[in-house]
Amino acid sequence: MPAPIEDYALLSSCRTAALVSRDGRIDWMCAPRFDSASFFGALLGGEDHGCWSLRPSDPEATATRRYDGGSFTLITRWQTIDGVAEVHDCMPVDGLRTDLVRRIVGVSGTVEFVHEIRIRFDYARSMPWVRRVAGPQPTLLAVAGPDALVIRGARLTSDDHAHIGTVTVAAGAHTDVVLTWFPSHQELPPPLEVSAALRATQAWWHEWSDRIEHDGPHRLEVARSLLMLRALTHEDTGGVIAAATTSLPEAFGGSRNWDYRYVWLRDAALTLEALLAHGFVRTAQRWRMWLLRAVAGDPADVQIMYGIGGERDLEERELGSLPGYDGAAPVRVGNGAVSQFQADVIGEVLVALEATRQAGVEEDAFSWPLQRALLSQAIASMHRPDRGIWEIRAQDRMFTHSRVMIWAALDRGVRAVREHGLPGDADEWERIRDDMRAEIDARGFDAERGHFVQHYETTEVDASLLLIAQVGYCDYDDPRMLGTVAEIERTLLRDGLAMRYRTETDVDGLAGDEHPFLACSFWLVEQYAKSGRHSDAERLMDRLCGFANDVGMLAEEYDVEGRRHAGNTPQALSHLALVRAADALVGHAGRAALRD
Repeated sequence: MPAPIEDYALLSSCRTAALVSRDGRIDWMCAPRFDSASFFGALLGGEDHGCWSLRPSDPEATATRRYDGGSFTLITRWQTIDGVAEVHDCMPVDGLRTDLVRRIVGVSGTVEFVHEIRIRFDYARSMPWVRRVAGPQPTLLAVAGPDALVIRGARLTSDDHAHIGTVTVAAGAHTDVVLTWFPSHQELPPPLEVSAALRATQAWWHEWSDRIEHDGPHRLEVARSLLMLRALTHEDTGGVIAAATTSLPEAFGGSRNWDYRYVWLRDAALTLEALLAHGFVRTAQRWRMWLLRAVAGDPADVQIMYGIGGERDLEERELGSLPGYDGAAPVRVGNGAVSQFQADVIGEVLVALEATRQAGVEEDAFSWPLQRALLSQAIASMHRPDRGIWEIRAQDRMFTHSRVMIWAALDRGVRAVREHGLPGDADEWERIRDDMRAEIDARGFDAERGHFVQHYETTEVDASLLLIAQVGYCDYDDPRMLGTVAEIERTLLRDGLAMRYRTETDVDGLAGDEHPFLACSFWLVEQYAKSGRHSDAERLMDRLCGFANDVGMLAEEYDVEGRRHAGNTPQALSHLALVRAADALVGHAGRAALRD
């Protein structure tokens, strides 16, 4: 059975990732990319679906853990009856290889560790052929179909489709075990030069994290959240995935289980803005290049999400080989939302690209023509109902947030022409923008109740309305926003945390409930801070930061009754919303400042 979601820590090579539990078990790893098939899949089932356990043989051993500074080297310190030892888990940042290093370091006394490895390729659909390979150190080779793993440094014995072994370390000594994935048709890769790889990876992460710019009471949380966002960014392509996992449930035992290992234009655009606000202009340039490649072609064919390399085919399917996290089924790979029309996405992209201009990134011969084409597409589809930011699986609606983001797209187009001297028909865009505002004010705002509405056919609210002021449609202290916040507080708070919307309505077309969505509560912090409710903002921020686990990770949602994380992890949207909320608390102007 997998550990609680909050018990996992992320390892990342910025090309793929692994999740390690508090008790030293790697329950999730895919290779060679974040969205590849798993070979450790116990996260979505049990140990027979693939895992690697490494812990002391002493059953009473206790552990504490931390990241090594601003890196993703995880140090787990074990206290046993016979001594103290550490396990340093690291995925080297090396584009030519896919390795995972587990270095066991003796601190005091002697400690015996037990390895137990079960390899299950292709989402546990393929049992590998495993054999020993002669060499200067114990070497195990596992092969199935296109995939191969070599494990060096551990003396392992076959035991009922697992491989088990022990190793003892004394104070001052260390031993390394290295797992390397490679395509099975290639030659066995040479052994990793472990110490050199660890030093280079540590230096790489520290060079990045040392450039983080933020002053305020939540600097540690901001720094770790920005690191999480970088860890979810593919080093080669620049694509920013929404989370490192698939199918972790929004409702335990339920079917709201989705694959988040892809690049949502909305989430990536918001991530870009968070990174820009903290000085990472080069990252913005790389993401812009990813965007230009991914959406090149007919603007009418723009999707809401893409694969890490810009792939378009993300067909959703269900896997019978994995029973799901604690039985939450089905397990899904791919995501059916890829075919949805979500009218807000182009606005999110154009707002983010406006931020890159403000940061000094110059337009080139391709980037501005692409934005003009996207704006034309937004205009062409502006009266078309959509599925909205929450990717509902019921009927299309005229969602107010989506209409506001169309307004924002037009607004940024006008600014690009008038303030940056770029070519375009600013007068026409301004006219359409103002018509859109008139429509939203008339149909997206309930004058009798005094609040914006979720969509044009309801009096309900949803948490996406908190984004209206963020893009400058109105001020944070506009009476309409204050009325909307009051209605959100009245109808959407669960133990003080914000739900996305009321699932008991017919809007989403799905069975079951969900838990408070962490990003929405961070948006509420920002709204409070910007509208003068500073004590409320600080109190909610402190509570939300307290939901992060011991290494600073946040999942998608939080189960207030069970006091546990829910949904995919680590969730980029949760972490970038934390960064924005922390910025708001120290007076950072945010997205709306681009209109000043």
